[in-house]
Amino acid sequence: MGLILEIKNLTKKFGGLTAVNDCNFDVQRGEILGLIGPNGAGKTTLFQLISGFEKPNSGTIRFNGVDITDKKPYQIVNLGMARTFQLVRSFRFLSLLDNVSVACLSPRGKEALGSSGVDEAASSILSSVGLIDKARLPPVILPHGDLRKLEIAKALGTNPELLLLDEPFSGLAHEERLGITKLINQLMDEGVTIFMTGHVLRELMTLVPRVIAMHQGRIIAEGPPKEVANNKVVLEAYLGRGEDYA
Repeated sequence: MGLILEIKNLTKKFGGLTAVNDCNFDVQRGEILGLIGPNGAGKTTLFQLISGFEKPNSGTIRFNGVDITDKKPYQIVNLGMARTFQLVRSFRFLSLLDNVSVACLSPRGKEALGSSGVDEAASSILSSVGLIDKARLPPVILPHGDLRKLEIAKALGTNPELLLLDEPFSGLAHEERLGITKLINQLMDEGVTIFMTGHVLRELMTLVPRVIAMHQGRIIAEGPPKEVANNKVVLEAYLGRGEDYA
């Protein structure tokens, strides 16, 4: 399998605030890894650093053995890493099909088209996330659950090897969460490596075999979900009553 992502001594400061503090961890190719922590723990900042939207003060990020620490987001995407955002971002008045087609027109996305046209590839992706029946609709009229699926569809249009999912269950009803869980499992079956954050702990902790816990920018625990959920430091930091999550 081997490593797909390597984080070494990663630190990010905003003035006097250290948002990510000397973080070290790896992501194995083909795995699904969870990242948990309360608001302000540093999860989204960590994703910003990995995907090139922020630059670290120190440390290195290697993707597929390539140092991407100083690369720009579009360069990282075209190496095979894509992400979604906690706050859904889309071309609000373009159709869903056009939103995904834009992603398919990235250099890496075009490489994956083969003999397929852009519309055909975008339609296939929308079908895989359960949105093909809404392909001609604009995102502005969609419910929140469908917008989450569209975020993932756009990321898939770039043909990623590694997909970063930032709070994919946020704001979703139970049935919508089940749909996203099914989609994530499907992507795993297709060989996509997934690194995801989440506040909705029940879904995340039953979905991932390994989880990292952050607090105040530091990694304070790492391992199987039940072991992390029952870690005393983790319980005191943000999980509350352990029996709710174990």
